[in-house]
Amino acid sequence: MLPTPEQIKQYIETGLACEHIEVEGDGQHFYATIVSSAFEGKRLIQRHQLVYGALGERMKAEIHALSMKTLTPAEWRA
Repeated sequence: MLPTPEQIKQYIETGLACEHIEVEGDGQHFYATIVSSAFEGKRLIQRHQLVYGALGERMKAEIHALSMKTLTPAEWRA
């Protein structure tokens, strides 16, 4: 069974403290906007690695593609 955007959101929130998160998708391709203070001082690749870490093995098995915008709370407010 393909994951829903809500499930992807829950997976990310379980492994990463988020101030805001939105996930859209069709079961295979997802787009997420993630706001977390954990991204402070991190480069884009490091931010994405934090999200991939939160998703764990699901990135290899359940999720075909994930595009994401990763922002700090200050970047989100701007």
